[in-house]
Amino acid sequence: MQLFHTIQDIRQYVADKRAAGRRIGFVPTMGYLHAGHLSLVERGKREADIVIMSIFVNPLQFGPNEDLDQYPRDLERDLQLAETVGVDAVFAPSVREMYPHQQLTFINTELLTDNLCGASRPGHFRGVTTVVGKLFNIVQPDKAFFGQKDAQQVRVIQQMVADLNMPVAVIGCPIVREADGLAMSSRNVYLSPEERRQALILNQSLTEAQKLFEQGERSADVLTDYVSRRIQLAPFAKIDYVKLVDLQTLSDIREISGESLLAVAVRFGGTRLIDNIVLQP
Repeated sequence: MQLFHTIQDIRQYVADKRAAGRRIGFVPTMGYLHAGHLSLVERGKREADIVIMSIFVNPLQFGPNEDLDQYPRDLERDLQLAETVGVDAVFAPSVREMYPHQQLTFINTELLTDNLCGASRPGHFRGVTTVVGKLFNIVQPDKAFFGQKDAQQVRVIQQMVADLNMPVAVIGCPIVREADGLAMSSRNVYLSPEERRQALILNQSLTEAQKLFEQGERSADVLTDYVSRRIQLAPFAKIDYVKLVDLQTLSDIREISGESLLAVAVRFGGTRLIDNIVLQP
């Protein structure tokens, strides 16, 4: 596995691999890797010849009162984990390398970012699309792999790629969970033991709502109210949102008639967790 810190060096590596006819898979991350990230690499290994991972905590996607400074970082640990699953190259740039001067150009995907996390984290998705656009330009992958836990992010990046004619396939991959059902997240390390225990209510409530859906329930109000009531049974839980939206437009729906996303964002102490489930008639 090779490690690169500069744009020039990773571009040369990609150019050499392309000249040899290799297909490039790409897994963008902010590091502090877990099994969810590693599953993206495994998918990439099946669908590409070379898998490149980026490790970069992107300041543009953090709001002024969010956890940029506290976000967990451990590059040495990440490199060891990446090597165990066969990552071919890691691109780990500094903030100065990615943003050498004041950033005056941004990528902004509209409408899809008005709801869910976009509503509660203003500017977040502008930061995400801008950095992913930069990374796509730098790495020029054939395929890029993202976790479905961040379902809105996947949809927004797919739209960005379509609208800007970027020659990369954006592939959403299934949520990876702990043995007890908690969706894997780098932020899980922030949780106290009791917060961690109570956070299980997220997956439990979504799973129960899915059972209601499978029994014929189609009302958004019924399903979201059910999930909200279940989550409120956890004393430490503070709901940011519980939403049922159309999976393509990410706009609220009244009744399920097509592929839909039931999504939650909940704070436990200072830690904001998200989870979701796709419902399809």
